[in-house]
Amino acid sequence: MAEKIRVALVGIGNCFAGLIQGIEHYRRNPGQEVIGIIHDRIAGRSIHDIDFVCGFDVGENKVGRPINEAIYAPPNMVEWIPRGEMPGTGALVHEAPALDGVGIWVHNRIKPVKSAATTGELGEAARRILRETRAEVLVSYLPVGSEEATRFWAQVCLDTGTAFVNCIPSFIASDAEWAKKFTERGIPVVGDDIKGQVGATIVHRTLARLCNDRGTKIERTYQINVGGNTDFLNMKEQERLASKRISKTESVQSQLDERLDDDSIYVGPSDFVPFLGNTKLMFMRIEGRQWANVPYNMEVRLDVDDKANSAGIVIDAIRLAKLALERGIGGPVYEACAYLMKHPPRQMADQDARRACDALIAGAEGGPDSP
Repeated sequence: MAEKIRVALVGIGNCFAGLIQGIEHYRRNPGQEVIGIIHDRIAGRSIHDIDFVCGFDVGENKVGRPINEAIYAPPNMVEWIPRGEMPGTGALVHEAPALDGVGIWVHNRIKPVKSAATTGELGEAARRILRETRAEVLVSYLPVGSEEATRFWAQVCLDTGTAFVNCIPSFIASDAEWAKKFTERGIPVVGDDIKGQVGATIVHRTLARLCNDRGTKIERTYQINVGGNTDFLNMKEQERLASKRISKTESVQSQLDERLDDDSIYVGPSDFVPFLGNTKLMFMRIEGRQWANVPYNMEVRLDVDDKANSAGIVIDAIRLAKLALERGIGGPVYEACAYLMKHPPRQMADQDARRACDALIAGAEGGPDSP
């Protein structure tokens, strides 16, 4: 039986709360099919073969608490497993440097720790904790716009030999300089910017590809997203959205044989609607022309739980990062990046990326369905 994957987390927010509570949901309901993952087992490991050994956050109501308690602390909203019923993990949430990770709109909700520790001291502490807990994979759930903080944690991973899963659109795997650093150190990185299972951008790029492959001429398209959690509140700060818009727009553009002009495509967050909570609403429109220059258009409305939409993808990213560690793959795990992330170092059509992931898994364990 394969040993569990030892995972560290940065950002104990709604996304991670949905991930860990979802694992507990399936543990309590062993007869239910696990939905939203590539394979039940990857390199012999199921979703239950993950051990969350430590966490890092800046919230004063999370730092110092066990992970199973911190996931319910405000402003988190996910409570699929009743508070108090989550099994204890024995793992603590430690203080992380705030750097640029706390935007002006969310500062009063997150209430960062008033710390006397310097960034250097917190970095040394983080490296020590990762070594002491023997963490193998670090997952970053930092808020959008955390450019400096993402680079901080990428460097911590390089210093400790920890694989890095970057769930946000601050570019590490898709940045040539950072990719080279991970490759030279022989440390896997999976990034950047997690796709949803059936999320706004994956739906948009799939339909754009369909229209492209069926021979229509796409002329204009947009995607507008609204939601009510701190992710959307954070994105009210327009300065934090540059990389997010690049990531989402390039994810759609990559599926077209002929790129659209910048003024003919808009893909990005739109606004914060408090009462929506963790619900994300996406409104998408594609306009184009068919045979005989006859116009057509389509509109799509998608209503999803934003956290349920990402958790299964991250479970796969963790298991594929561990697979890469075991096989000595350093640098971007290209197959995993292309299938699981919006802004990978190499874009692929989704069906091609899925086949590449299957081939990677098959090469590691003798077939995608091996026990």
